[in-house]
Amino acid sequence: MAQALVYVDTSEVRQGKREQLEEAIGELAEFIEANVPQVLAYSIYLSEEGREMTVVHVHAEPGSLDRHLETGGPVFRKFADLLKLKSIRVYGEPSERAVDLLREKASTLGSGDVTVLRPSAGFSRLRPIAKLD
Repeated sequence: MAQALVYVDTSEVRQGKREQLEEAIGELAEFIEANVPQVLAYSIYLSEEGREMTVVHVHAEPGSLDRHLETGGPVFRKFADLLKLKSIRVYGEPSERAVDLLREKASTLGSGDVTVLRPSAGFSRLRPIAKLD
């Protein structure tokens, strides 16, 4: 059975763009919730001083990350003027397609730093949700 995936990215907020970014991330979260129901959790965090943003999402299986990246890809590009992506880390076993899409996202938004950390031990009680038509 496929293991769960956890995605974490960290970005530097461009100077003077915090207010625009706060509006955009609210819209992004709503878009992801409405269009990618396979995502189990999706959270965006801004540092207290508003200079750093971290995005965390959880997927019960690798195909969910693929769908998230394919659906959200065009929306992510809109953030290029608001932030500079510093790193993407994926904990789990993403597909090769997902890794390619992540590298494209990292390059578009500022950095080519994509790290995949494969599981060494542990377990998951998360189960994939039923496929939606």
